[in-house]
Amino acid sequence: MMDPRTSAQDVMRCDLCETAVVQMHCDTCLVNLCTICVGKHVISDQSINHKVATIQTRKSTPLYPVCTSHVKEQCEMYCKQCDVPVCLCCLASKHHLGHELFKILQVVGEKKDMITKERNELNDTIYPTYQDIASDVQNRMSQLEKEHGDLSTAITKHGENWHREIDKLVQKLKVEVDEMKNTQIQTLEKHLDEINKTLSDIKDEINSMETAIDTNDLSKPLSVTSNVHTYRNLPQKIIPSLPKFIPRKIHQEELSKMFGALSPSSLTSDKHGYSMKTTQKSPEAGSSPPVKQLLDEPETVTTINTRYGNLYNVACLNDEEIWTSGYESTMKLYSINQGSLLKSITTKSGKIPCNIAVTKSGDLVYTDHDDRTVNIVKNEKIEEVIRLWNWRPKGVCSTSSGDLLVIMDSDVKKQTKVVRCSGSTEKQTIQFDDKDKPLYLPSSFYIRYTTENRNLDICVSDDRAKAVVVVNQVGKLRFRYTGHAPAPKNQPFSPQGITTDSQSHILTADYNNNCVHIIDQDGQFLRYIDCGLSRPHGLCTDTNDNLFVAQVWKKQVRKIKFLK
Repeated sequence: MMDPRTSAQDVMRCDLCETAVVQMHCDTCLVNLCTICVGKHVISDQSINHKVATIQTRKSTPLYPVCTSHVKEQCEMYCKQCDVPVCLCCLASKHHLGHELFKILQVVGEKKDMITKERNELNDTIYPTYQDIASDVQNRMSQLEKEHGDLSTAITKHGENWHREIDKLVQKLKVEVDEMKNTQIQTLEKHLDEINKTLSDIKDEINSMETAIDTNDLSKPLSVTSNVHTYRNLPQKIIPSLPKFIPRKIHQEELSKMFGALSPSSLTSDKHGYSMKTTQKSPEAGSSPPVKQLLDEPETVTTINTRYGNLYNVACLNDEEIWTSGYESTMKLYSINQGSLLKSITTKSGKIPCNIAVTKSGDLVYTDHDDRTVNIVKNEKIEEVIRLWNWRPKGVCSTSSGDLLVIMDSDVKKQTKVVRCSGSTEKQTIQFDDKDKPLYLPSSFYIRYTTENRNLDICVSDDRAKAVVVVNQVGKLRFRYTGHAPAPKNQPFSPQGITTDSQSHILTADYNNNCVHIIDQDGQFLRYIDCGLSRPHGLCTDTNDNLFVAQVWKKQVRKIKFLK
C-alpha cells in the first residue's frame, strides 16, 4: 500500500505533525499548519508577530523585511536617499532626518509593476525574438552546409574539366610525336634505299673489274670505265633531330591563379541585423519605428565637396561615410564630418559607373552600363556578380532581404524591367502591369533609380515617363506619382534619385525644379525640400533619417535634416 506521507498524489500535510491536512499558513514563518498545531506554533516563539491565515488566503499578509540594524523590527518605510528599508527605531534615531521617505508597500508596488512589465517584455518580446534568432542562426548553418557542399562540388567539377583538358592535350602531343617519328623514318627509309642502290652498283662494278683483271682478252680491260671517283663523294649523312618535350615547371601559385581561387570568407556582425519581435501584424511592423514629424523648414547640416566633373550618385556606407560616383571611372568614399577623401575604387572596365548602392553587409555595388555587368566590391577587390546579354544595367539597390534590385534596358531600346537577383540568380522580373502594358518607358539615355520601401514596395524614378512608379513586392502596380503643382520653378517634373526613410516616406530628386519631393507610401504629396539645391540627382538617407543629395554641377553632397 502507498505511504500517504510520501505519495505524490496525497494532499498537503501539516509541517509540525506531518499527518493532519493543512488548513492554515503562517505568512511570517512560511510554514503550513493544521488547526490543532496553530497554537503550538504561535507559542513556540512569542517574540515574532506570527501572521496566520487560511491556506486559501496565504501570502495575502505582507511580510515586511526585518531591519538590519534593529533585530526583529519590521521595516514599513523606505528611504529613497539611502535606498534601504527602515523601521520605526531607525526613524527615531534621526539617522534619516530630512530624507525622502515612502511607505514600503508603495515602493514595492512600483517595483512589482516594473518587474511585471519587464517580465512581460521578456515573455512576449525578448524571449520569442531570441528564439527567432536561434532559428535564424540554425538556418544559416544549414544553408552554409549546403552552399559549402555546392562549392566543393563546383571545385571538383572544375578539376574534372581540367583533367579532361589535360588528357586531350597529352593525347594531342602524343599524336604529334607519332607524326614526327613517321616523317623522319620515311626520310631515312628513302635515304637507305638510295644507299642500298649505290651498294648494288658498286658490287656490279667490282665484278666487272675482277673479270677484266682475270681475263686474257685484252679488249676487256680497255672497255672498263671506272666510276670510283663518283663513289668517292660519299652521300650526306642524315641525322634526325629528335623533338624535345620541355615541361613547364609547376609553380603552385601560378597553378592556383590558372585553376581559380576562393575569395576570402568572412563573418561580419551587423548591429542592425535583428529587430525585436513584435505582435503587430502590419507589413511595417518589423521594427515599429517611432513616429517623426516633418520639419517646417528643412535645414542643411553640412556640405561635402567632391572632385568630379559632374556628380551623380551618393550612397550611405554608415552614418559617418558616404560613397559617391560621377562622370569618371573612380568611385570615392568621403568622411561626412570631415569632408575628406578616404578611399577611391576604379571600375574594373575603366568605364563610368551608372549607379551605386551599399549592401546590408557594407559592400559597395555598382552597375557598369557599357560592360553590361553588376559588380560588388569586397575588401577593395571587385567581383562580377551579374553579366547581361542583350540588356544593360542602370539603377541598383540592396533590399532588406539582401537581394539586389536592378533596372535594365534592352539593347533594342524597346523594353525596361526591374529584376530581383540573389547573387547571380534571377528571382523575380517586374515589367508589365495587369493589362500587359509596360510599367516603365525604355530609354538608352535616362538613368533609372530604384529603392525598396519599408513596406517592401519597389519604387522606381522613371524620368522618361516623368513619374515615380511604385509596385508592391509581387510586382503589382500600386500608383504613379507625376509631380505636384505648383513646382518651385514651374518646370516639368524630372525625377532622378529616389530613397525612403523610417516613416516610409518616398523622396525623389526633381532635377528641373531644384528640389526634392516628399510623398507618403500611398503616393500623396507632403512637401518640397529645396534648401537652395541646384540640379539634385542621387539621393540616400542614413539610419538617423538625414537626407544626402548629390548636386550635379556644384559637385557637392548636401546633408539635410528634414524630420523632427
